[in-house]
Amino acid sequence: MKITTREELIKAYIDFFKSKKHKEIHSSSLIPENDPTVLFTTAGMHPLVPYLFGQKHPLGKRLVDVQKCIRTDDIDDVGDEVHHTFFEMLGNWSFGDYFKKEAIEFSFEFLTSALKLDKDKLAVSCFIGDSDASRDDESSKIWLDLGIAKERIAFLGKKDNWWGPAGETGPCGPDTEMFYYTGKGKTPKKFDASDSNWVEIWNDVFMEYNKTKNGKYEMLKQKNVDTGMGVERTLAVLNQLDDNYQTSIFIPIINSIEKLSGKKYYGNDKIAIRIIADHLRAAVFILGDERGIKPSNIGQGYVLRRLIRRAIRYGKILGINSSFIVHIAKVILPIYHDYQELERNHRFIYSNLEEEEKRFMETLEKGLKKFNEICTDKIITGKEAFLLFQSYGFPIEMTEELASEKGVKVDLEEYNEEFERHQDLSRTASSGVFKSGLADDSDVVRKLHTATHLLNEALRRILNSDIKQ
Repeated sequence: MKITTREELIKAYIDFFKSKKHKEIHSSSLIPENDPTVLFTTAGMHPLVPYLFGQKHPLGKRLVDVQKCIRTDDIDDVGDEVHHTFFEMLGNWSFGDYFKKEAIEFSFEFLTSALKLDKDKLAVSCFIGDSDASRDDESSKIWLDLGIAKERIAFLGKKDNWWGPAGETGPCGPDTEMFYYTGKGKTPKKFDASDSNWVEIWNDVFMEYNKTKNGKYEMLKQKNVDTGMGVERTLAVLNQLDDNYQTSIFIPIINSIEKLSGKKYYGNDKIAIRIIADHLRAAVFILGDERGIKPSNIGQGYVLRRLIRRAIRYGKILGINSSFIVHIAKVILPIYHDYQELERNHRFIYSNLEEEEKRFMETLEKGLKKFNEICTDKIITGKEAFLLFQSYGFPIEMTEELASEKGVKVDLEEYNEEFERHQDLSRTASSGVFKSGLADDSDVVRKLHTATHLLNEALRRILNSDIKQ
């Protein structure tokens, strides 16, 4: 049976590993519980960190899942054919049970037998070794024994063939990655990792190290396997597509954007449509998470706000002048009917999207006008960038993006200083509320009282420290 939908791919993967004595676990929250060094769950291993260190999982040593993930370091890359902020990661796990041989054999069998991919279009990469860990000749030999030609095996460094830790510290190790040739004509005899026709579709990570706070790599007490296969990218490969956004996952979203904008998915409009589709899909999942994240100016809320506002800006570029993001959200939810939390929280999703769009649309035109006024030199000062953030709701990344389009730079150092100064003022004002003992503690009085403290502290800092309220 040809696999054309995400549901079919996920079912094939889960069923295959169940046949290999793995127990299925459900996707965890997008907000990690075990790693305070990152904002979101970036990989399937996040919720399972304790078991990588040796804690016993109630379902045993072999697990399989599909985990929802957010990676914020790819936001600026979104717009091409393969990058996403939100994605689903298929994974199979071994906690001190099988290791390299079985993991690689399972991967090969699933790709060639279950997915019916052509073995002659496969290539792999292995870790070349460095001062922290030795060259992974063991994985290379296993691939050779399975019939992968020597010319199709590349040895690469940490940048390409080492995974983790997900945060600053934690489990990590060398990996072996699988690639499939998607180019036209005959598959090259030799694997070239720099050739974009070779698409990475799976990654087997052999977690045998723990990175400590001082940057050292210590051996873990148990050897683990953590694998990752991206649903979006694999679905594109299976359907012989060189664009993830042309899979059945994205087509309904793209059709909706086309109808709203009157633009078609080709040329320069393609990039804007991809950004809107990606960012609003990610926003829906962050809002739909059981942790109840809302748009804000800190942490996860800031990333959420940035995604929504960037989508709105690109909607504007496409000529969408009315409210539109809730309409697209209502197209996204049915695609992911298997995530029941989205349906449970659909009112929360829609109301926050509507409120954020209304808030930003009120200031977007004025903000863009102000941006064009200050964008007359080769650099936007930190104070000007902070004004765009504070008064018009422009995330600094949006100001940078707008500036880049005009060949202008932003003084980030000064912006960060301004931001910190504002934070200090806010903290001073907030502490004033609790120290003063307000007789009338209503929202209005608290806001006025806080504003007074802010003004007083600003006058003291800028004019004279002897100024008193």
